[in-house]
Amino acid sequence: MASRSIFVTLFVIVMLSLATAALSATLSASYYNKVCPGALPAIKRVVEAAVKQERRMGASLLRLNFHDCFVNGCDASILLDQTSIIDSEKNALPNVNSARGFEVIDKIKAEVDKACGRPLVSCADILAVAARDSVVALGGPTWEVPLGRRDSTTASRATANSDLPSPFMDLPALISTFQKQGLNAKDLVALSGAHTLGFAKCQLFKNRIYNETTIDAKFARQRQTTCPRTGGDLNLAPLDQTAAAFDTKYFNNLVSKKGLLHSDQALFLGGQTDGLVKSYSTNLDSFSNDFANSMIKMGNIKPLTGNNGQVRLNCRRVN
Repeated sequence: MASRSIFVTLFVIVMLSLATAALSATLSASYYNKVCPGALPAIKRVVEAAVKQERRMGASLLRLNFHDCFVNGCDASILLDQTSIIDSEKNALPNVNSARGFEVIDKIKAEVDKACGRPLVSCADILAVAARDSVVALGGPTWEVPLGRRDSTTASRATANSDLPSPFMDLPALISTFQKQGLNAKDLVALSGAHTLGFAKCQLFKNRIYNETTIDAKFARQRQTTCPRTGGDLNLAPLDQTAAAFDTKYFNNLVSKKGLLHSDQALFLGGQTDGLVKSYSTNLDSFSNDFANSMIKMGNIKPLTGNNGQVRLNCRRVN
């Protein structure tokens, strides 16, 4: 009987431990409500000020979140600087001289730590909330961000080079890249709608405006005025004509063969995503709703929780 009692007790302890582990591994929108109710308002204040100062910053903060989550999950690995043991993702081809907004994240971290009285909020959660607040600041939808991520202690430039979607990809490659992250074709189209905000460098669309046939001729000539055949690689062009407003212009452009990047136009080129692009082009509510849902889904890519990872004291360095 004694041995049976011990067995039952051990069984209960194991089951409770498993339940606790499962709970700790679950993200929750209310994660900071009791321990630091000032955390999310602090993030919002800094983001709104940054976007007010420079409207383009909203797109940049949103992009940081994308480029973080697609590389080994949403763990703030993109924020780590190069060291003797960290091969910084900032130096990967999709990020070098391109990813920006790191100083805003630093400022958010300082303000949040001050609001909480200690380093309580992870840099990964800061990225997720800052992305949401950037979208809202530019007229887009809001959503409840599941929270409780922890920060990585490693980064991978190689994975950033291999796993981030390229502006030169066709539709099958894009679908495959998103499927690798557990995201489907609908997520691909909705999240690509982030290109309703921001700019792209001439080097990323030069071949399209001079050599591709799936582009409106007048639009191509317009873009050629600031993106010459030779040189001008760093010149910027808006991804749509309202680059600081969350709207349907991006999808309108695709329907009219005015997608700036090859990967943009690939979404409306006779393939399986045509219908969704057409639907979003005339229905902002549908696009906004699906974008918010896909952002939540993307935010759930392999988060570090519980005892995994750490809460960095400085978002640029491992503790």
